[in-house]
Amino acid sequence: MNLSQLFDLSLLGRKDDVGLEYRGAEYTFGEMDRRSNRLAHLLLARGFVPGDRLCVYLANCVEMIDLFLACVKTGVIFVPINILYRGREIAHIVEDAEPRAVVSETDWTLAEIAQAAAGLSDARPAVTPDRDAPAGIIYTSGTTGTSKGAVLTHHNFAINATNLVACWKITAADRFLLALPLFHVHGLGNGIHCWLVSGCRMRLLERFDQKTAAAEFLEFQPTLFFGVPTIYVRLLDFEAETARRIGGVARLFVSGSAPLPAEVLRDFEKLFGHTILERYGMSETLMNMSNPYAGERRPGTVGLPLPGVSARLVNGEIYLRGANIFAGYWRREEATRAAFADGWFRTGDLATRSADGYYTLCGRQSDLIISGGFNIYPREIEEFLEEQPEIVEAAVKGVADRARGEVPVAFVVVRADFDAVVVEARCREALASFKVPRRFVVVDSLPRNALGKVQKRLLPAV
Repeated sequence: MNLSQLFDLSLLGRKDDVGLEYRGAEYTFGEMDRRSNRLAHLLLARGFVPGDRLCVYLANCVEMIDLFLACVKTGVIFVPINILYRGREIAHIVEDAEPRAVVSETDWTLAEIAQAAAGLSDARPAVTPDRDAPAGIIYTSGTTGTSKGAVLTHHNFAINATNLVACWKITAADRFLLALPLFHVHGLGNGIHCWLVSGCRMRLLERFDQKTAAAEFLEFQPTLFFGVPTIYVRLLDFEAETARRIGGVARLFVSGSAPLPAEVLRDFEKLFGHTILERYGMSETLMNMSNPYAGERRPGTVGLPLPGVSARLVNGEIYLRGANIFAGYWRREEATRAAFADGWFRTGDLATRSADGYYTLCGRQSDLIISGGFNIYPREIEEFLEEQPEIVEAAVKGVADRARGEVPVAFVVVRADFDAVVVEARCREALASFKVPRRFVVVDSLPRNALGKVQKRLLPAV
């Protein structure tokens, strides 16, 4: 079954139900089907054939969903581009993907597309993509070197969506507020796919705006919300009565794309009355693990492998195998071969596993600090530092040292009363001596990507 056939659960099966809200307008699932059918015919009229790429550089909007569905229905590969990217980054993706067209405010514009598609048929085009055909190319954030395109198939996306809908009990009765960017697998692979498979009612926001977020929650009254840690930190600023009203309607809050500090989870539970469900995924694999919906949501962990996902630890690194694993990197055969070992995908993520199967992420293998022969996992130090009242957030990385090879250095966003000597003394009481940061560098903010993940390569040189 390809994605178009799976989405028909809602596009055809719930065609008269309102499925989407955006900027005050409502759209039924049937309308979304017809809108995307017209765009599918437009792609075919422009010479697109299955396997061609369409790059889309847009902020969240209804038309972005239309274009994605049109690609799904024609076998065209959808290639979203991070809306925060600029010239050089965009040029790399376009040169690498070699799309037949680019949709943006300056290339093939939405106004041009609307005019061209207006008179076309709204019947389903006669194309049936194979379930193993590529559906999207998601470019990684490029923490080392230029970004690579992860090729995700119809089957990858379908397995991911059906897993999440089942494991998180998402149904047509849910009201889903989505503020995550659709250029990322969190917003696209989790958000849009779970919406279309479940048939719930979704309100799409162009972006998360702290100034209007409370009003959006109170007006729409969502039962379901997906966020990243930076969003949940901002939600903690809501007034207690507002948080109580939101929590009284909500059923599930999910966090991912970056580690959620344990204290944020605890504070959110006190304020909203909900334990955030943490999960673990990647651009190359979609979702791998999740804390249980019914069962213990263990703070600091990413839970258990999802159905059909096999996981093991090799020298502390998570290896994965399953139908969710991507088909490889676009036109990067060598990188693809290097990413696998005996059929297992090497994630580069370091973790520990409890006796009862819960996984706890320790950081990226590339972040691992080896100091005097000892392995240091930066996340352990970062979590301790973020528990200190003077520190808002922290990032730890290794810095070259002649005697020990590397030593940990902490970059911290602080409150006015920060005293490095005092915090260092606390570290010495709580951590092994080799884990104590050798220096504290105060910064105004930590560099993050669009989903809130800290980009340690952009931290200042010391």
